[in-house]
Amino acid sequence: MTRRYFGTDGIRGLTNAAPMTAAIAMKVGQAAGTRFLRGPHQHRVVIGKDTRLSGYMMESALTAGFTSVGMDVIQLGPMPTPAVAMLTRSLRADLGVMISASHNPFQDNGIKLFGPDGYKLSDSDEAEIEAMIDSDVALAEPAAIGRARRIDDAQGRYIHFAKSTFPEHLRLDGLKVVIDCAHGAAYKVAPAALWELGADVDAIGVAPNGFNINEASGSTHPKALQMRVLETGADIGIALDGDADRLIVVDERGQIVDGDQLMALITLQAQEAGTLKGGGLVATVMSNLGLERWLAGRGLGLTRAGVGDRYVLEAMKAGGFNIGGEQSGHLILADHSTTGDGLVAALQVLAALVASGKPASEVLHLFDTLPQMLKSVRFKGAPLDNAAVQAAIADGEARLNGTGRLLIRKSGTEPVIRVMAEGEDKALVKRVVEDICAAVVAA
Repeated sequence: MTRRYFGTDGIRGLTNAAPMTAAIAMKVGQAAGTRFLRGPHQHRVVIGKDTRLSGYMMESALTAGFTSVGMDVIQLGPMPTPAVAMLTRSLRADLGVMISASHNPFQDNGIKLFGPDGYKLSDSDEAEIEAMIDSDVALAEPAAIGRARRIDDAQGRYIHFAKSTFPEHLRLDGLKVVIDCAHGAAYKVAPAALWELGADVDAIGVAPNGFNINEASGSTHPKALQMRVLETGADIGIALDGDADRLIVVDERGQIVDGDQLMALITLQAQEAGTLKGGGLVATVMSNLGLERWLAGRGLGLTRAGVGDRYVLEAMKAGGFNIGGEQSGHLILADHSTTGDGLVAALQVLAALVASGKPASEVLHLFDTLPQMLKSVRFKGAPLDNAAVQAAIADGEARLNGTGRLLIRKSGTEPVIRVMAEGEDKALVKRVVEDICAAVVAA
């Protein structure tokens, strides 16, 4: 079924252009609020946001929508996406909303919805809400209109929760940590949590101005973090994205450690502690074959899901796994969180580092990756239906000849086609990707 509003991670787009307008946001609030008006209790929704300029507008519009159908609104202000999920459960709310476009530039924004259990909404729930957005919903009687208020201790509540996932017998004393918060939602809570655990914290990307979120910073632009780690002689660097549900790490040598290596480390720790569930972990079709081979060597399996942390979580639930994630750094640790949490994942990595007593470069690189290349190509029309593009894809598969993988997919959050290939021959992988991308551009 073609969707008009929802993509793979909520609703996302250019601000002040459909679907990310104030008018549509108000309708989303009315539709989602109506969908979750269940039972005789006073209903409430928790709303958090990142640091984009448009967050003020979207927050006000959503608040108007929810209160107009009789829901009370609790506004958290700038908070990580996982904090919204956690506080939705903690505050016994009927619904949680995060206003963020994650790692996208400030011009974009998005709306992510969580159910009362703290999990992202199912496809069926989103479909029902989408059907109601363009229809008239019943508004509350004047005396039943909802109220809105802010809570002042939201940051402290989340910091306490995040710290509770760190082993009680360990501390970060003496560990120099550079953290890049991408001028985003975690710019206060993440450095504070690390400092309270004893780390020597050097925080960058912590001066949001409404326009600089993810700009040359954070998990998608780790160069600034790499340079800072090397300049200061830090033990490790941590990079979050704009809404802090994604984590990338830099070791003391300035080398980037992606989500595949981090999942391997956390899985290893859980296996040795006897807490691993499901006999392995869940990753996506994008994760490197090197991870799969490393797991197999330890008698563990890799279950692959579609791209998107919600699909990883669905596979985790179905298979009884407690660890899953994406190469991009979305890591879901089900024993702690209902969604990806960059800070909580970082704390598990830091715990492993402290417990080992070894340099990050020795602890964080557990397997050799196969050559892999990913390129994104903007498109118009339907290039995947083009005969020349289909022929280029078939030719690429034949050239890899069973020694690697080829994956072509449309992004669910922006108008691009992602072309990924991996295999034993780096030069061949590069040629295959470039040839397919050229065919898409020419289509």
